[in-house]
Amino acid sequence: MNHNPRAPRALPMPRSRRAILQCALASVCTAGGAAWAADSYPSRPIKIVVPVAAGGGTDFTARLLADRLGPALGQAVVVENRPGGAGNLGVQQVVDAAPDGYTLVMPITSFPINPSLYKLGFDTARDLAPVLLVGTLPLVLVVHPKVPATNVKELVQLATTASSPVTFANSGTGTTAHLAGELFNHMAGTRMLSVPYKGGGPALSDLLGGHVQVYFSTIPAALPHIESGKVRALAVTSTSRVPELPQVATIDESGLAGFEVTAWFGLFAPARTPAAIIERLHGESSRVLAAPDVRQRLAHHGVMPGGGTPDGLRDYLAADMAKWRRIIQVAGIRLD
Repeated sequence: MNHNPRAPRALPMPRSRRAILQCALASVCTAGGAAWAADSYPSRPIKIVVPVAAGGGTDFTARLLADRLGPALGQAVVVENRPGGAGNLGVQQVVDAAPDGYTLVMPITSFPINPSLYKLGFDTARDLAPVLLVGTLPLVLVVHPKVPATNVKELVQLATTASSPVTFANSGTGTTAHLAGELFNHMAGTRMLSVPYKGGGPALSDLLGGHVQVYFSTIPAALPHIESGKVRALAVTSTSRVPELPQVATIDESGLAGFEVTAWFGLFAPARTPAAIIERLHGESSRVLAAPDVRQRLAHHGVMPGGGTPDGLRDYLAADMAKWRRIIQVAGIRLD
């Protein structure tokens, strides 16, 4: 073929147009890759990090979910316990993990409290993608039988008029039980004295022994002692009564309108996990929670089954973080 020197040359594509096409192509490829990843998910075992040692409410709830979620997803779902740093080490592990849906976390109940007490290596609100609110745990306000109060109104009166401070046990500085007492003080105008313990077991033990007068306990731990008369239940901390103690009023209906303390368990993935994977995890986890036997087993451990949307969990976390930040500031709580 003869070369025609006068044939017009193809003009180079304008830089702006080329950039637009390159961006469009990149977007298509990225979207296609995300869709492929979601379609093939999961193709290997999934890990749920529990940031405390085995045993206890967080571990039980995570293992119950994992046992049912594995068959639903067609892959093993295993629980890995990573205790340390008040639950922050395990969360950090998941924040640093690849956002591919294979490393999840179920934080402990102090998760929304910790940002106000610890210097964290992650942003609680931004560095995790919410999947599902798995369950909530109301507390029960109990007193030693020698305390001359049979309801919340009488406890408030006692705490404001007694010659010496009424004492309340807490299961550790910054725990939900601790902040429940401080919220009560704030809303009721009382000055009950917080006495810290290393865990809920020692706190409840000293209440039984009469060494402290008040405790915001988990319901399963307190229930046998309520039934035996070794402690007296005054109210529960949720905004509705609980099935285990239907005769016990809420603090909200007992005069402190708006009082609510519910510890909770949520399932989270690393931020930037594809939306399709979050949707798959949310859908299958929601179906697990809907099973009557799962709900029964959770209730037996004092956990009220959760639900809702990932965005709902995001809002729930933000509201709890703001509430506890205010209470920690008002009470002047600091870690030693």
